[in-house]
Amino acid sequence: MLLAIDAGNTNIVFAVHDGKEIRAQFRASTKDSRTADEYYVWLSQLMQLEGIDPHQIEAAIIASVVPQAVFNLRRLCSKYFKRTPLVVGDSDVDLGLEINTDRPRAVGADRLVNAVAAYRDYGGDLIVIDFGTATTFDIVGTKGSYEGGIIAPGVNLSLEALHAAAAQLPRIAIERPQAVIGKDTIPAMQSGVFWGYIAMIEGLVVRIKSEYGKPMKVIGTGGLAHLFRHNTNTIEAVDHDLTIRGLRYIFERNAAMAVKPIE
Repeated sequence: MLLAIDAGNTNIVFAVHDGKEIRAQFRASTKDSRTADEYYVWLSQLMQLEGIDPHQIEAAIIASVVPQAVFNLRRLCSKYFKRTPLVVGDSDVDLGLEINTDRPRAVGADRLVNAVAAYRDYGGDLIVIDFGTATTFDIVGTKGSYEGGIIAPGVNLSLEALHAAAAQLPRIAIERPQAVIGKDTIPAMQSGVFWGYIAMIEGLVVRIKSEYGKPMKVIGTGGLAHLFRHNTNTIEAVDHDLTIRGLRYIFERNAAMAVKPIE
């Protein structure tokens, strides 16, 4: 079995692949100070609840946008699973895609993993919108190249900024308001964030397609993708497992250097 670890700014997702099947996924909040021992105590118990023996883990791969978390995630894999993990971004890990940006090494690992998976599963000329801590729009070319993108504040980040910066604005949850024009503070905030993001998505996609000059398919991923998908025709498909599958695809491409156990 393969342990795929996607470390984002807010959450870390641990997914166990049994061949092409995702047997289980587990989430933990991202904390730089969490040790390998703490990860293993938590993760091994959840695995066992799902009927997975931790000793069945034969390989591991990590993608992280939090550099401080990588050391302990590597340590988790080597100490407890006896495997040296592949780490997306390391020079010896082949992603199989061309990165056409000014600074290729500055592109977030999760964005590249999404590009790998999106091209393999949907073909070329894509916009991948990931609704995470940031909302990112990534462009995948005709032959699978990564062509750059857009980074905007995430939905929950915007809500927190409103609450933190304005004394009389409460902390609210994101949801579709009943009307665009709010008749009270909370529905007015919900409308501004929800319909504001819908307008941003639709507007940016139109501008991307105009600049790109070719027909493009739009794929959504991330925790809030489903909420926006049902309120705009711009997003053509939602794929919540895109990043986790992308990690498996990258592992399969580099498997020869990742299956030898640590004695």
